[in-house]
Amino acid sequence: MKLVTTLRRPAAVLFGLSGALTLITFLIVVLSTGLLVPGSAGASPTEPWKPGRVLVQPKPGVSEARLQQIIAAQGGQAVGRIDAINVREIQVAPQAVQAVAHALSRNPAIKFAEPDYLVELSQTMPNDPHYDNAWHLPKIEAPTAWTVSKGDGIVVAVLDTGIEAEHPDFAGKLVTGWNAVSQNDDISDIHGHGTRVAGTVGAATDNAIGVAAVGWNAMVMPIRVSNRTDGAAYSSDMARGLTWAADNGAHVANMSYMSWQHSTVQSAAQHVRNHGGVVFGAAGNGGTDAGASPTPYVVVVAATASNDSRTSWSNFGDYVDMAAPGSSIVTTSVGSGYASVSGTSFSSPITAAVGALVMAANDQLAPAQIEQILFDSAVDLGAAGWDPYYGWGRVDAGAAVMMAWSGEVDRVAPEVAIASPADGAVVESDVLVKVAATDDVGVSRVDLYVGGRLLGSETVAPYEFLWDTEQEPEGTVRLRAEARDAAGNVGVHEIDVTVQHPAEEPPPVDDEAPVATITSPTDGTQVSGTTRLSASATDNVGVTRIELSVNGSVQCASNSDSVQCNWNTRRLPNGAYTIAAHAMDAAGNIGSTSITVYIGPLPDGDGDGDGDGDDSGGDDEGGGGGPPPGRGWNR
Repeated sequence: MKLVTTLRRPAAVLFGLSGALTLITFLIVVLSTGLLVPGSAGASPTEPWKPGRVLVQPKPGVSEARLQQIIAAQGGQAVGRIDAINVREIQVAPQAVQAVAHALSRNPAIKFAEPDYLVELSQTMPNDPHYDNAWHLPKIEAPTAWTVSKGDGIVVAVLDTGIEAEHPDFAGKLVTGWNAVSQNDDISDIHGHGTRVAGTVGAATDNAIGVAAVGWNAMVMPIRVSNRTDGAAYSSDMARGLTWAADNGAHVANMSYMSWQHSTVQSAAQHVRNHGGVVFGAAGNGGTDAGASPTPYVVVVAATASNDSRTSWSNFGDYVDMAAPGSSIVTTSVGSGYASVSGTSFSSPITAAVGALVMAANDQLAPAQIEQILFDSAVDLGAAGWDPYYGWGRVDAGAAVMMAWSGEVDRVAPEVAIASPADGAVVESDVLVKVAATDDVGVSRVDLYVGGRLLGSETVAPYEFLWDTEQEPEGTVRLRAEARDAAGNVGVHEIDVTVQHPAEEPPPVDDEAPVATITSPTDGTQVSGTTRLSASATDNVGVTRIELSVNGSVQCASNSDSVQCNWNTRRLPNGAYTIAAHAMDAAGNIGSTSITVYIGPLPDGDGDGDGDGDDSGGDDEGGGGGPPPGRGWNR
C-alpha cells in the first residue's frame, strides 16, 4: 500500500534580517510498503528565537574584559561561545531579547548582535505518486558531468535533522558526523527530512538498488542541527555545525533552511569558505519575496519544475543566486525506503552536489571560482542574465564540470588599502581602523597588524577593527593590512600613524582655605567649671584636620571636619581667654577663627571693672573697681 501523510504549519514572522519565515508545507509520498512518516510534534515557541538568547560577535581587537563589561551593562551573561567565529551566546531576560540585541548592535565595539533565531525546514512534497523517476539527473546533464567527475575525494556536509545511517543506499557513503545540538555523535534522523536531503547528494550510485545521486562518489557528512521533532533548528546550532564540518574535512556544506539570512550563520559560512569550502542554502517555499538581503557567503537556490519553469511555491528575490530542480525528486527516506519529494530543500543539495563534482574536477579552484563557474555555466532562464526568480539560471552539471576541468589557477592577489585612519594621522583613544579589500575571485580574510602584532582578523566585510591606542606608547606605529584569497594570494598595505595620548589636565589648584566655626562656647560669655569646647569646619574639597586651642595651647584635635572636648577651668585664674579653631585641608590651606571668653566676672563697658560704666574715677571702698575678695584679674 501507499501511505500519504500531510503536515501543515502556519507562516511566522522573523525579527531583524529575516523578514518572514517560509510557509512550510509537508506532503510526503512514501513509496515503501508500510512506512510510517514521523509527524510534527510540539508547538512553535511564542517568538521565533531561543528564549532569552542573544548571539554577539565583537569587532576584532576588542578585549575580553571590555566585551564582558559591555554584556554586563545590558544585564546579560555569557553562557556559551562558538570559538571558530568568535560568537558569544548571551543569556538575558526573555522579554528583553529584542531590546538587548538592538542596544548591543549599536555599540561601536560590536560587529553584530541578533536573537538566536529558530529556522524551519524549507520543504514541500507533492502527493502525486507517479513522480517516481529521477528526471532531474538528465535535466541538469549529470551523465555528461560523470564522464569527467564523480565527486571522488569530496565530502559534502548535510546540515539537517540527521540521517538513517542504516539505509542500504548509504552503505559505504558516510563519514563521521556530529550532533551540533547535543554536541555528541547522535546523528539519527529525528524527523526524516535529513535522510531525504542526503539521498539527493550522495546515495550510493551504480549499486543496482534504490536511487542515483548527483554526487555519485562524493561522501556525506551528516550534521544534525535539530533535536526537535518538527525539524526546526536554531541559528547557533547551524553555525556550530558549519564550523565543525569545516574543521573536520568537509569541502561542501548544504543547509536546506533559510538560516543563511542571519549574521551568525553567515559568519560560520565564511569560516567554511576560509577553509576552501562552499556553502549552499534553500531559498524557501513561501512563493514570495522573503525580503532578505543577498549574502556573498552562501549560494541560495530556488526551485524549478521538469519543464524548467519556476515552481509556484519557490521563493524569489534579490537573494536568489541560481535555481535547480526541486519538484518530485526521488530520493531516500527513513525506513530503508524511497520517496518523491519537492521543495527548495532538494534544489539546494542538488546544486551542492554539482559543486562537489566541480571541485573534484579541478582541486585548484577557490570557493569564489567554483561559485562563478556554477553561475556562468547555468542555463539562463527568465529575463536575460540574473533575475530574482532563477538567479543566474538553472544549474547545469555537465557544463559546469567541463568549465572547471579546463579552468585556470588563481594567481592574482587581492587589492587592499587602509581607508582610515589616513597615513601620517595623529591618533588617540579608541581608533576604528577601516580596511577596503577586493579580489578578482574573492577575499577570504583580512588581518591587521599593529607594530608587528596581530590585532585581529576579519572574514566578513566591512573589514573594521577597534584599536585601543591607550595600550601603545606614544610615537610612530606602523599599521599593516594583509588581504588573502582562498588560493593563498596575499595583498598588503601599510601606513604609519602617530599615537598621542591626550594630555592629562593638571589637578585644579586648591587655594581656598577651610571655614572654621566654634560652636561652643559662645563668644564673650562667662565660663566656669568644666566647659564643653566644640568646633567644625567646611571646605571646597575636604577638611583633613581641625584643632581647638586655648591661649595657644591645643586642647583637642581631629582628622575630620569636627572636634570636641572638655576644658577644665576650675584651677585657672580669672580673666579673658582666647579659644581658637584651626582647620586644614589636603592642600595645606588653613582657616582659623577665635573667640574670647571669661573666667570670673565679665568686664564692664568702661574698662575699669566697676560695672557702672563711669570712667571718672572713684575710691577703692565698696569694692567698685577691684576684683572680688581674694581674687584678681588675669590681665
